[in-house]
Amino acid sequence: MSAPVSIAVVSWNTRELLGACLRSMQPEHEAGRAEIWVVDNASSDGSAEMVRAEFAWVSLIASEENLGFGPAVNLIAERSSGPWLAAANADVELTPGALDALIEAGRRDPAAAIIAPRLVLRDGRTQHSVHPFPKMSTSLLLNLSVERLSSTLADRLCVIGHWDESRRRRVDWAHGACLLVRRSAFEAVGGFDPKQWLYAEDIDLAWRLRREGWATRYEPTATVRHAVSASTTQAWGDERAQRSMAASYTWILRRRGRLAAWSVAAINAGGAAARVLGFEVLARLSSSTAPRQESDRWRWHMRLHRSSLRVTRI
Repeated sequence: MSAPVSIAVVSWNTRELLGACLRSMQPEHEAGRAEIWVVDNASSDGSAEMVRAEFAWVSLIASEENLGFGPAVNLIAERSSGPWLAAANADVELTPGALDALIEAGRRDPAAAIIAPRLVLRDGRTQHSVHPFPKMSTSLLLNLSVERLSSTLADRLCVIGHWDESRRRRVDWAHGACLLVRRSAFEAVGGFDPKQWLYAEDIDLAWRLRREGWATRYEPTATVRHAVSASTTQAWGDERAQRSMAASYTWILRRRGRLAAWSVAAINAGGAAARVLGFEVLARLSSSTAPRQESDRWRWHMRLHRSSLRVTRI
């Protein structure tokens, strides 16, 4: 009988992190809870060779080209059959009991297609990894500092710094670093959309599942360590944030139309510009460097959203 979970680990030039990832999954394999697959996206650092030499119990697909994240997971979905499919970056590590907690959360909520763990950063902080779908109303609330108006609403919207990271809940979407997905739902919507080669594939999958009546659930008792963006930082460095933002706006354009994409980008750019102005005033009135630093930070956000406005003209 096949294991209930088929874990698809997607790697690109993260050899040491991949090794730690697979070692954290070995107990799940030995207990019969999971079969582990690795899709190596044409790494040049010996990742595939390491898997062959040190992890004989892992099923390896050494691709000659970089397939991206979603298409690589789709490849494993086609070749496996367990009732659950887990999509994972190579920079994550399961903690003991995490997979069981995710499966149990899925059993408790049969309408949940995606179960997302609590992602924990190297310094022990919980990563802000769950979000509302990007839309005009949400953008307005966030730019109006909704946390000052209602702590309850801020928590419901999972506002960074103002959400209860220990509360189980349904969310709009969660970061794709590690997700447990109900196979029947995944297959019903056709898996990850290959047009989202990298970035926003997690938003897109959750969105399409929501349209079919499925939910995404956050399960904080399932803890997964996350090194965060190990591959993409190597590939793009400081451009990573810009590429991620552009992918998000491209997704809005594809799924919700030009007006929605332009409106969200304009609201976010305008909100950042207003903060820049406010902190510039404070900087002139204060001897502290803090307002100037905040002004620079929001100026960066403003440029990021303004550059993404160009995406809406596609």
